[in-house]
Amino acid sequence: MPIMNLLVAFNGSEASIAALRYAASMARARDAHVTAMMAHSTHDVFDTRSRWIPSEARKLLSEAKAGILHEIEARYEALRDELDLGDALSFQSHPGKVDATLSEAARYYDMIIVGRQLDEDDEHVALHPDRIALLSGRPVIVVPDGYDIEARHSHAALAWDGGRSAARALSDSLRLLEVQGRVSVLTVGKKSGFPIEDLMTHLARHDVEALHDNFPDSHPVAETILAFCERNDPSLLVMGAYEHSKFREDFLGGVTAKVLQDIRIPVLLSH
Repeated sequence: MPIMNLLVAFNGSEASIAALRYAASMARARDAHVTAMMAHSTHDVFDTRSRWIPSEARKLLSEAKAGILHEIEARYEALRDELDLGDALSFQSHPGKVDATLSEAARYYDMIIVGRQLDEDDEHVALHPDRIALLSGRPVIVVPDGYDIEARHSHAALAWDGGRSAARALSDSLRLLEVQGRVSVLTVGKKSGFPIEDLMTHLARHDVEALHDNFPDSHPVAETILAFCERNDPSLLVMGAYEHSKFREDFLGGVTAKVLQDIRIPVLLSH
C-alpha cells in the first residue's frame, strides 16, 4: 500500500520546519497529501482564573498565548510557496494536550512526521516524539533541527534486537524501502531465538538488499548506533521505541532517548 497521507506536527520550531520540508519532499515524490497540524495546550503555567490575578494581567497573558499561535501559523504560511505542494498541503490547529492530540490525529494518516524536541520550545506547543510513538499506533519519523536533505530512502540502518518493537518498525519502514531499499542491519552481541539469516531472507524477498553488521555486546547500544550512522551516513535510522517500559528507559537513560537526543539523521520509530 503506497504512502499517500502524511501528518506533520508543526509548532514553528526549527525542527518542525525541517520536518515539514522533509514531509513535503516525500509527498512530491509520491503525489501524497501533507497536513501540518499545530496542537496547542490550553493549560496555563498558573491558574489565571484566580481572583489574585488582576484582569489586566489575565488579558495580557491571553494575548501573549494568542500571539505565539499566530506567529507559528505565520511561519507555516511563509513556507507554503517553497514547499510547492499546492492543494496537497493543508493546515489545522487543534487545542488539547499536545502529545495526546497528535497521537489521536495520527491514527487517520499513514504516518506522522515530527521535529526533534527542543529545550526552547514553548510549553504550549512542546511535543515529545517518543510519547507519540507509544500512544499513536502509527510510525513516527523524527527529523532533527537543521536537517535539510530531501527525503531519500536508498539506504537505511535498522537497529535489530529481535523484539516486538523492532519488528513493528521494520514492517512500517518496508513501504519506504522495498522498491530501491538497502538496509544495514545492526545488532549488538549474540541473539537467542531465530537466526539473523531469517531476517535477511525476509528482506531479500521484499527486494531489499541487506547487509549485517554485528558489534560485541561490550559496546553500549546507543553509542554503537550513533557511531555507525556518523560513519556511514544512512538516510534513515529505523528502530523500535521502548522495548521495555518507558519508565525504565527514562530512569536508566535508555537507548531511545539517547539516540533521539544526539542523532543527526531522521529516525523512524514504532512501538
